[in-house]
Amino acid sequence: MNKRKDLTARNFPSAKDEVRANQPRPDYAGPNSAYKLAFDDSEFLLRDELRPVRMQLELLKPELIQHEQGIKSTIVMFGSARIKPREDALEALATAQKLGDAAAIKRAEAQVGMSHFYEEARRFAAIVTRASAERADPIYIVTGGGPGIMEAGNRGAYEVGGKSIGLNIVLPHEQHPNPYITPELCFRFHYFAMRKMHFLMRSVALVCFPGGFGTLDELFETMTLIQTGKCRRRPILMFGREFWTRLINFELLIETGMISAGDEQLFHFVETAEEAWALLESTYDLHAQPAAGDGV
Repeated sequence: MNKRKDLTARNFPSAKDEVRANQPRPDYAGPNSAYKLAFDDSEFLLRDELRPVRMQLELLKPELIQHEQGIKSTIVMFGSARIKPREDALEALATAQKLGDAAAIKRAEAQVGMSHFYEEARRFAAIVTRASAERADPIYIVTGGGPGIMEAGNRGAYEVGGKSIGLNIVLPHEQHPNPYITPELCFRFHYFAMRKMHFLMRSVALVCFPGGFGTLDELFETMTLIQTGKCRRRPILMFGREFWTRLINFELLIETGMISAGDEQLFHFVETAEEAWALLESTYDLHAQPAAGDGV
């Protein structure tokens, strides 16, 4: 007698199987029909009342995929989407000079001056990715997925053959993913709150380049969470002392009692990719670890 071998077979069809096997019913295919499976009904899932479910899905999808990819540690890179590579900034300056627009020339000159941050971001991401490639648990660069500093971060990892993550967001003026994100790690969010959680859930450090409202939002959110003890302390590296000290008067915050003396130690100013990496090496044991299964 032949014995059955399906001891661990599913007892019920999967949801995917049910959707595939679901035969359309012409008599219940009208716009007002409620016959469609709930989890296969996009109109139902987009109802206002289903917002908690959609938020849960935005938490779960990146979480499950990163878990399946074995991603445990990340370094988050924030910064302006408007900072260009030097060659692009010089091209924009040449165009402004040809037009003779004084205001445009001034803006373009500022962009040329800021372009070195793009190269530092690119080099920093390459250093992290290359240095941690032999670890049992590599450290992955994660960015907001767009242009500027975000592109530089993903690009640096890509150019040394590593994977990197992009957490894109739906905006009124569409944000397109930069071409250097690893496709299976290119996510898209509707809810800023869920995106912010994923920035910090696996992060071992935050690296912040000059930027505007979005950069400041992420920087101060992270500082607040650490200051209040809501999340563990981790290095916050701020590229460009001159930019940040002109933008934010940290001494005034201390003098007026708006923050406590010592809160300024939540972050460190750095100028180069090598300086940033050295500071991280002084904080963590970042030497290569044997991969799982390797002899000791």
